[in-house]
Amino acid sequence: MTNGQRVLVTGSAGFIGFHLSEALLKEGFEVIGLDAMTDYYDVRLKQDRNEILLQFSNYTFIPERLENDEAILRIFEHHRPDVVVHLAAQAGIRHSIEAPKSYLDANITGTFSLLEAARAVPPRHLLLASSSSVYGGNASLPYAESEKADLPMSFYAATKKAMEAMAHSYAHLYRLPTTIFRFFTVYGPWGRPDMALSKFTSRILNDQPIEVYGRGEMSRDFTYVDDLVRAIMLLTARPPEGECAPSDNLSPVAPYRIVNIGHSEPVKLMDFIEAIERATGRQAQKKMLGAQPGDVPATWADVALLKQLTGFEARTNVADGVAKFVAWYREYYKL
Repeated sequence: MTNGQRVLVTGSAGFIGFHLSEALLKEGFEVIGLDAMTDYYDVRLKQDRNEILLQFSNYTFIPERLENDEAILRIFEHHRPDVVVHLAAQAGIRHSIEAPKSYLDANITGTFSLLEAARAVPPRHLLLASSSSVYGGNASLPYAESEKADLPMSFYAATKKAMEAMAHSYAHLYRLPTTIFRFFTVYGPWGRPDMALSKFTSRILNDQPIEVYGRGEMSRDFTYVDDLVRAIMLLTARPPEGECAPSDNLSPVAPYRIVNIGHSEPVKLMDFIEAIERATGRQAQKKMLGAQPGDVPATWADVALLKQLTGFEARTNVADGVAKFVAWYREYYKL
């Protein structure tokens, strides 16, 4: 992808969408940002992210819900994006137990609306965000894209798997070059307040106990947001067509590929908490609890395909990434 191209980013005021949009804008791309500004968490955080993006002359913001299919089609027809990066979604495994319909609406109905618009006005490359959660009950680590992902352990994971299948059908029927990327526990500045890093940092700085689920025995493939954004930008220039890479899962019937994006170095939850303690300079009071419904014991990304396609290697270790988050958190919340 060369600068000057027009990129539609859904969820542009969200955590990852903000970072991706800012990186694209700095590289000279024209970015059309689409976000519904829902109140799943404090809308002020989304507004503050968006205010930063609005400082760029090459940024256009459109407040709209993906479920409004007529509006989404008009956006495609008016802006005719070269590349679409679909990040908008209802996130959160635990919240999907409490409010499953919001996941059906945003992740399935909203994605259907986007796919219909892309069918009518095809971009050169359509990229959609999925999640490591789709690997669910798979016991084989690290997770490879070629493995089956048919055992979702949360409704959130089920909606993401459904989105992948929907996108494959459109890639096949309408020859839409489509890349699905599966994220692995993304963290960093401007992160959502419902994420573990934000919760832990807030409670530690306020001398309150933190709740450690799974008795701290879980491990996660923590991926720093700058690394993730760099991987997405590299993938935009690699639409699924032509020769297969050695570890490829390129569909035999569609221009469609699934790619993991992770650090590929799982970290134990207790080590992650220790990194927060070092960054804050405070000891955490820990309340050890059992595993929550929908949680998996471990995640670990096999990133061989991503490296073959783009040369990508993660640069930010957990200690440095957590320190950057804590520094941002103190500044943003004036602590």
